[in-house]
Amino acid sequence: MPFIPHTAEEAASMLAAIGADSTDALFDEIPAHLRARALEHVPAGVSEMEMLRHLGERAARDDAGICFLGAGSYDHHIPSAVWDLTSRGEFMTAYTPYQAEASQGTLQLIYEYQSMMAGLMAMEVSNASVYDGASGLAEAILMAIRANRKARSRTVLLPDSVHPHYRQAAINIVRNQGVEVVSLPLTDRGVIDISALADAPAAAALVIPQPNFFGLLEDVDALTDWAAQNGAMSIAVVNPLSTALLKPPGEWGSGGVDIACGDGQPFGIPMASGGPSFGFMCARQALVRQMPGRIIGRTEDLDGKTGFALTLQAREQHIRRGKATSNICTNQGLLVTAGTIYLSLLGPRGLNQVAAASHTNARALTSALTAIDGVSERFPGAYFNERVIELPKPASPVLEALLERGILGGLALGKYYPGMENALLVCATEKRTAQDIGAYAEALREVLK
Repeated sequence: MPFIPHTAEEAASMLAAIGADSTDALFDEIPAHLRARALEHVPAGVSEMEMLRHLGERAARDDAGICFLGAGSYDHHIPSAVWDLTSRGEFMTAYTPYQAEASQGTLQLIYEYQSMMAGLMAMEVSNASVYDGASGLAEAILMAIRANRKARSRTVLLPDSVHPHYRQAAINIVRNQGVEVVSLPLTDRGVIDISALADAPAAAALVIPQPNFFGLLEDVDALTDWAAQNGAMSIAVVNPLSTALLKPPGEWGSGGVDIACGDGQPFGIPMASGGPSFGFMCARQALVRQMPGRIIGRTEDLDGKTGFALTLQAREQHIRRGKATSNICTNQGLLVTAGTIYLSLLGPRGLNQVAAASHTNARALTSALTAIDGVSERFPGAYFNERVIELPKPASPVLEALLERGILGGLALGKYYPGMENALLVCATEKRTAQDIGAYAEALREVLK
């Protein structure tokens, strides 16, 4: 779609029609000290040829070799049809479907996405997505605070086993809204210390990761039931692919969680240097009006024909302004389109196969790496497709040496967890072959020598 700017004559004509002397006059109510100054730090423009060469060089840097990095962004196979269809003009350039009668295709796609996500999470409702998993967690926390009117506090219990980026983003978003975030410590097994809950302050919500940042499986049943018994909302933060193999959040404990959220990147979204992605949110039906984001409904017209419409959009400033449930004003529609097509192509059986293959490969990777002298598993216990291994030396320089050998070896944990300087978080998906795993093990053996 070409960009056609207004000419100086057209701009002058429009200003004359509304009685303004200049474009600056349209913003004269903004104090001068609040206006942006000249963007002197922005470099001069370059030619198309120079730009393409520069971006090509940057893109080539992403080809780091065989990928064993996870930590929230995963190297899954994406069927060609996913982005062939997603890249069609009617999807690529479409915006919010406010005019329902002209947006039936987009609305139906979002409806199907909501239906599949709700089914996958075993929850009653799903919204039309948010920015990413981290902002989704922040939105879930604010949603729980609004919904839990019986709570004696605005405190949320946030375990240290939640992704560090998720924790930081959530804190940054909620800290100016009177919400206190209290960390929950870990045991030496890398999971939430359930015994510490006895000394935790009264809370409006408890966040439960599954799998947690270390790839480990938490005791979600006990944690969910504790929240229900102590008047706290339960918020699940999950890798959505894992629910094709593990018990979904809606079935945790005796009654399921109240809210489930996470990142949809495993569903047909490329790693792309860490983004973009889309965040999903599901909840109980009773909480639907506290959920940020749009919800698409299916109905029938007077002639009995099926139609789709924006059923709820309670967060929108153009409707509720200061009372809106969120200030996030996009639903990552293009990425949701890719995720919906991915889910449709694979179906329940395909998702289960991908999840099972990822787990099998993670076990094979763990066995191959821990067979090397000096390498061991950091934490015991069940896991999905990620594992923390302990090296006999600091992990960061080891990763640099592996990268030189064409292996993207994982994430060094010392930056996020003091005392884990030798710990390395590794991941395997269905894409990793026995040859890939063997190449990693051989490269690590050489580096450690």
